[in-house]
Amino acid sequence: MTDLATAPPTLRVQARPAGFLVDLLSVAQRAVRQIPREPSSVIPALIVPIFFYVLNIGALSKVTGAAAHIDFKSFELPVAVVFAVTGVSRASSLVTDIQNGYFDRLTITPVRRLPLLLGLMMADLALVMALAVPVLLVGLGLGVHFRTGVPGMALFVVLSGIWGLVFTGLPYAIALKTGNPGAVNASFVLFFPITFLSTTFVPKAALEGWLRTVATYNPMTYILAGLRALVSQPWSVSTATSVGDAVLAVGAFGLVSISLALLALRGRVRRP
Repeated sequence: MTDLATAPPTLRVQARPAGFLVDLLSVAQRAVRQIPREPSSVIPALIVPIFFYVLNIGALSKVTGAAAHIDFKSFELPVAVVFAVTGVSRASSLVTDIQNGYFDRLTITPVRRLPLLLGLMMADLALVMALAVPVLLVGLGLGVHFRTGVPGMALFVVLSGIWGLVFTGLPYAIALKTGNPGAVNASFVLFFPITFLSTTFVPKAALEGWLRTVATYNPMTYILAGLRALVSQPWSVSTATSVGDAVLAVGAFGLVSISLALLALRGRVRRP
């Protein structure tokens, strides 16, 4: 039998890089196939936002809606969708892969390092956009009318999904840095100050004091404003401006969160 170490080059079998796109799709497909096996991570992300959306409408629509002169059902729909798409990621599964050694085994294969993270994020994007649709349908069923029509609905779902995607940079950064499932689960706590120190329940004009100052610098204020413009305003320069501000806010947040995740990935794959 020929010894592979001394065999001529024509007889040696070596793993070859498959290409960036193949690596990316392979990681994404594995992550998507895992989603139905973990319904506990998906079902609450759908039920809880719908529950609080219906509850808030029933409890606050007459008081807040009348005081602020707004259609509270339309005003709160973006909040419900943001709740549905935020914090849903494969970060917990990544921690499992780190703990059982699967991630380390991947790093000694020819697979490129960047798809190890971006593939998971592709699966996350598909999932959060799928979660946004049922919440949107509930809003339509309760009488919400999109003045921007079907194109506005599509943009509403896409923008919500991209926000959900960029937020995943935080749990992925924590997962790659710590490999601790408890730390990853606690990362959702970061969502609460971002959301509630903004225009969650009332327009910015109704906020006062320090809360209005914080909301001015909070990216969530502009994300919600852009989503609300797609619901409550016809296509116009004002609508485009609000959506543009939302895109910039998502991009600024994503620049920070994705950069942290990429730095954590680099640190993880360099570990001996």
